[in-house]
Amino acid sequence: MKSEYPSEASATSHSSVPQSPPTKHDYKPSITTPAGLVVATSSSSIKNHPAQEESIDPPDYVLPTSSAKHGYIPLPSSNSDPPTYTSSKARQVPGIVMSSPGLSGSQYPNEGGWYPPAESNQERYSLDEWSPEYILNKRRQEALTEVDNAKFSRFHARVCLVAGVGFFTDAYDIFAINIASTMIGHIYGPAVNGQGKLSDAQDFGIKMATQVGTLIGQLVFGWIADIAGRKRMYGIELLIIVFSTLAQALAGSAATSGSVTIVASIIVWRLLMGIGIGGDYPLSAIITSEFAPSHIRGRLMAVVFSTQGLGQLTGTIVALIVIASYEKSQNLDSAWRLLIGLGCVPGVAALYFRFTIPETPRFTMDIARNVAQATQDIQNYLRYGVFFVDRDATIERVQARTGSRRDFVEYFSRMENLKILIGTAYSWFAIDFAFYGLNLNSSIILQAIHYSDSIANSDLPQAFASLRRIAIGNFILTAAGLLPGYIASILLIERLGRKRIQYIGFSALFVIFLIMGAGYQLFAGSAASSGGAVPGRVVAFVFLYCLANFFQNFGPNTTTFIIPGEAFPTRYRSTAHGISAACGKLGAILAQVVVFATHLSGADSDEGLKSDNHALQILLIVCSVFMLSGLASTWLIPETQGRTLEDISNEDQENFITGPPPPRMASR
Repeated sequence: MKSEYPSEASATSHSSVPQSPPTKHDYKPSITTPAGLVVATSSSSIKNHPAQEESIDPPDYVLPTSSAKHGYIPLPSSNSDPPTYTSSKARQVPGIVMSSPGLSGSQYPNEGGWYPPAESNQERYSLDEWSPEYILNKRRQEALTEVDNAKFSRFHARVCLVAGVGFFTDAYDIFAINIASTMIGHIYGPAVNGQGKLSDAQDFGIKMATQVGTLIGQLVFGWIADIAGRKRMYGIELLIIVFSTLAQALAGSAATSGSVTIVASIIVWRLLMGIGIGGDYPLSAIITSEFAPSHIRGRLMAVVFSTQGLGQLTGTIVALIVIASYEKSQNLDSAWRLLIGLGCVPGVAALYFRFTIPETPRFTMDIARNVAQATQDIQNYLRYGVFFVDRDATIERVQARTGSRRDFVEYFSRMENLKILIGTAYSWFAIDFAFYGLNLNSSIILQAIHYSDSIANSDLPQAFASLRRIAIGNFILTAAGLLPGYIASILLIERLGRKRIQYIGFSALFVIFLIMGAGYQLFAGSAASSGGAVPGRVVAFVFLYCLANFFQNFGPNTTTFIIPGEAFPTRYRSTAHGISAACGKLGAILAQVVVFATHLSGADSDEGLKSDNHALQILLIVCSVFMLSGLASTWLIPETQGRTLEDISNEDQENFITGPPPPRMASR
């Protein structure tokens, strides 16, 4: 077999080729490229090279990769005209010259020092094919490919568990107030409004405080996480939730009557708790999204979000246990405090794991711009399941696009990007109007349809009996509707896709809410006029309510959480998710305003129940309108199923890194 390389005699027959390998004073150091080529580089780019240490500026040389015996090939002087250089494996770039083993002896340089053009059937290469930028971009893409193609592992299970515990705690704390507020009203209502329940303004304040705080937390934590990092913020929001939840359970009134009531104290602490809950939304979504392989990313995010349903269900179960435990002692004050206070237990259990979770490789690579550290992290926790940070390691930040106000405006000024943000934000706004508008008022709904009696003027034994029925009713609504919807999303999210599931959910909800709103008097009004609920009509209403819960979670309630965590570039992914989620909470706040306003408009009616019925009927009809508009906004969002996060971002990934780390000044 004929050798690819020129013989030693032919190689040394050219006057321009040294007869022996040059010394350290005669050549610049070289590196091996991914194509197996040895590249002569500037001596300043190689640390601790002898030529660099002696401050010598020698000529450039290229070494064929197979053997050093063929000698070093001197490059032309700087005043030579750059030639056209082609080969099947060799490329030339400004400042970096390469040699390939695919050259015959006749192609060694003549007196001019340059290779002649290759044969016409050989491939022509671009001038920057093996530049430092090209090599760094390839390294980045290979690392991200390893994340996207990884198999499900114990590490992915740990990420889902740590993120899911936070959502479990969030849902428990948000929806436990549904029953707790009824208890609080029975105890403290007579002292503040002469009734055995909270006034409309007090009930509105307690439920609104959490939503307002959540909106603030989503915007603030989403923005900071794109600057300081996901890991640095993860756990802080859970500390806020744990502290404020415990403070609610210990809340009391001021010694001076009328200065600070217990209701006012609860509102303040729930506002703070909401800020922590809001921070959990973008952080948990983005951490799960950026660690997950692309083929199961939607499923893992759906698993994390489904813990919200488990938190709601657990809240109703704990309420049943607490009510049964205190029924003999008739201590309703201790019952609501224990119900709320137990919400901090899962948060405390998850704190250690949140503070020890590693930074996502995409943040390290694209925002911190530390490609070397990100590559090492991927090998550590995807291959070996461990995480280690060498705090003494030198950080070299590559040159790449960074987040800034100008860049943010530039990115979202492009219609293909802005329409996605509008679509995710409005879709979340529409579904949260219905989801929180109904689920935060489920106790009122159960009383309005006569499933449970009002406890406003009941004695304690009757109040406990009614509270038990409310807790059982909430359990049925959650177990029969919410959980099956979450399970269906987990199973089908990677088969049907996010966009199709969102279309299905909004379409079904539009029809269901329209039927419930238009026929509400049939379900509740006739029951009231007959002096008791007609069981068949109550069952029909509860069935439709459960069906609505199912299509909320097998639909936009899940997909609006997932898509914003996938559809934007890394440097704005958390911010955009926070904006979308905050728009959702704006919808939840608007729903409570609608309920409160319709309550006030019906406050002069003979029966408070008529006011409740009027408010709920208006709410259901408005919900159907928002579902129709959410169906239209779904058209604006992309299908993200099976695609990498970089592909979805609408940005050029081949040239993401624009340069190597800038040289550091030598210490003196």
